[in-house]
Amino acid sequence: MTAPKLLESSEQEELYLRGSDTLLASWEEYARGAELERRGYTLDTTTRAMGMALDDIAVARPQIPLRPARWLEYLTMERLPLDFLATADHAAFHLLAARADGEMVAAALAYDYGGDCGIYNVGTVEKARRRGLGTALTAAQAYDARDRGCRTASVQSTEMAERVYAAVGFRDLGRILEYVP
Repeated sequence: MTAPKLLESSEQEELYLRGSDTLLASWEEYARGAELERRGYTLDTTTRAMGMALDDIAVARPQIPLRPARWLEYLTMERLPLDFLATADHAAFHLLAARADGEMVAAALAYDYGGDCGIYNVGTVEKARRRGLGTALTAAQAYDARDRGCRTASVQSTEMAERVYAAVGFRDLGRILEYVP
C-alpha cells in the first residue's frame, strides 16, 4: 500500500468541488488501517466515495413521477428494522420514491449538512430494476439539493451502483475501507 499524499484542507475542498479523482486522506487515516489490523480487525467492506458539484449535474431533471414517501413505507421496502434511525429527526431527511401500480419500488434518502447533500440508500426492488429508477432518483435528489442551496453532493457507492452515480455526474474520490473486529 502506498502512503497517500497529505493535502491541506483548502486543497481537499478545491479538488472535491472540481470532482478530482485524487484520494483525499491524511497520514493519520493511512496509519489507522495498519493499526486496526495490528489490533485484530479485518477489512470487511470496501466502497467508493463519490462527490460532485451540483452545478455539474450531467443528466436532465427526471420527468418520471417521483414523490415523497412515508418513513414506514420506506423501511418496509428496504427491509429495514422498524427502529432504524428511531431517534433521528425524520423531518430532516428528504425521501423520494418511485411507484408502480401504487407500490413503492424504488427510493432514495438525502440529508443536507454544511452545503453538501449526502444521498443514501438508493434502492430498487428486484422486479423494477434496469428501468433507470436509481438514476432518476439520484438525479432528482441532486437537483432538489441544489434548489435547497446545497453546493455539492456525496454518495458512498457499491460497485454495482458506481456507473449509476457516474452517469449523474459523480466523480470517484477514493475508497472507503470498513473494518470489523
